Amino acid sequence: MVRLAVRDAVAAAFLKPAGNVGQIVPMRCNVLDDEAVAAAVAGADAVVNLVGILYQFGRQRFDPIHTEAPARIGRAAAAAGVSRYLHVSAIGADPSSPSLYARSKAAGEAGACAAFPGVTLVRPSIVIGPEDGFFNRFARMAQLAPALPLIGGGHTRFQPVYVGDLADALMAALRDGRTAGRSYELGGPRIYTFRELMELMLRVIGRRTRLLTVPFGLAEMLAMVTQLAPVPPLTRDQVLLLEAGDNVVSAGAPGFAELGIKPQAIEAILPTYLDIYRPGGRFAASRVA
Repeated sequence: MVRLAVRDAVAAAFLKPAGNVGQIVPMRCNVLDDEAVAAAVAGADAVVNLVGILYQFGRQRFDPIHTEAPARIGRAAAAAGVSRYLHVSAIGADPSSPSLYARSKAAGEAGACAAFPGVTLVRPSIVIGPEDGFFNRFARMAQLAPALPLIGGGHTRFQPVYVGDLADALMAALRDGRTAGRSYELGGPRIYTFRELMELMLRVIGRRTRLLTVPFGLAEMLAMVTQLAPVPPLTRDQVLLLEAGDNVVSAGAPGFAELGIKPQAIEAILPTYLDIYRPGGRFAASRVA
């Protein structure tokens, strides 16, 4: 049985058909509550923490979710006698980063390690797939906006990883006891600049939206306004994260190869879910070359 500890069990019901009848069970859990987390991990053989947010909003803050929750889950897992704990963090987690997102991710890793010494840390680059918050966001913007922003000229590099490959990596790590207490950085087979990712996305959806360079300083000022939106297109912390450096696998870091997985090229994945943003919709035949 796979127990899904989520904020809204009803909203997660769509995941149940992914397994056999009764195999996938969503349950409501607040990761900020000790008792709720203890109930979620009780009787489990392994625990995987996938909880995270891209920006702060309302009561959803980086420190409670990225920093406190991984340690809370680790303590509950250890107390319940769980044999394996996998914590999914992010490439770029850095206690000295100017970005609160990156600092909170680094603190979460430290907390998870202290609470559960055999934890396996998994740090992916940008995760892409049908429900991602990256390509879907910019594709929606391209439908309406005359131009897309290239923060700092779009030179920051990324190594996007397909969510299906990330899932396979997590399963491989769980099956192999030698991964306990180790860290893995997961990136796709190719590194792209932000500009190259936007150009690729626009080719896939067949749109000629312009790409407009926005210096980091100006982007920070604009983000002070846009981050006030209910779903902000850009926050100041995200600008700081882009300015901090590339989001790619470190030289020599264990990754997909050590887990026996060959990651897929995103060029093969993007058309399977971004086609809904083409002019005329999913079934439109024409594309921009």
